[in-house]
Amino acid sequence: MREAQWKDYELIDCSDGERLERWGEIILIRPDPQIIWKTPKKHPLWQKAHARYHRSSSGGGSWQYYQRIPEQWTIQYRDMTFGIKPMGFKHTGIFPEQAVNWDFADQKIRAAGRPVKILNLFAYTGAATLACLNAGAAVTHVDASKGMVQWAKENAALSHLSDKPVRWLVDDCVKFVQREQRRGNHYDGIIMDPPSYGRGPGGEVWQLEEQLFHLVELCLPILSDNALFFVLNSYTTGLSPSVMEYLLGVMLQKRFGGHTSGSEIGLHVTDSGLTLPCGSTAIWEH
Repeated sequence: MREAQWKDYELIDCSDGERLERWGEIILIRPDPQIIWKTPKKHPLWQKAHARYHRSSSGGGSWQYYQRIPEQWTIQYRDMTFGIKPMGFKHTGIFPEQAVNWDFADQKIRAAGRPVKILNLFAYTGAATLACLNAGAAVTHVDASKGMVQWAKENAALSHLSDKPVRWLVDDCVKFVQREQRRGNHYDGIIMDPPSYGRGPGGEVWQLEEQLFHLVELCLPILSDNALFFVLNSYTTGLSPSVMEYLLGVMLQKRFGGHTSGSEIGLHVTDSGLTLPCGSTAIWEH
């Protein structure tokens, strides 16, 4: 299992469906349904958290604040800076376990020794976009949420990357890729982090397991002949890293060569010394 290396983020402890986390100087408690063990919550910061997110039995939930905290604060990963704030449905604006994938993209782009174009789909608040920009790539950042794209722009400004070659697009990812096919545009790397559930063009609800093949298939014509990588992330319970690895293998290796890998990504837990699995990633690389 691959772990990220952080200084400004720490998973201090986890037990009974909850994570105890440090985001800079702010301590948050957030729910995580896969934490099924009920070990004693001995760490003193369990009693000194700034805020805790409570899930509602009817869906959603809300934050309970024990201490006053800023509306937004920043944390750093290497030389990138991200704005953090408690959001609805427990999120904070960043998934710290993804740092291993930011590092991977950084290394591949720098090692290429040539101009590189990257497409980041379902790009959220732009951490992967920033990592690619920081490594010297030109990036097209696509997300359907105007608010998330704005947040990504703010993160770029915080990281002094606003002047780098980036296109910020509020768009449906599937429709955008279809247009890029027609325009004949190509990318040397694609990063894709699709949601577990979504809505199609006609408003129909779809599940990632049913649509993933189609999503990857759509991207094949816009990969350049000397493409570097394809990174596929998932937080969908039913999609194992091995399944995603096989999918990329049969779709990309035959056409481009290279090799594929799949793994869980996780976060080191300070109190136990163990690793909490947080998601799955499959990577094709040349």
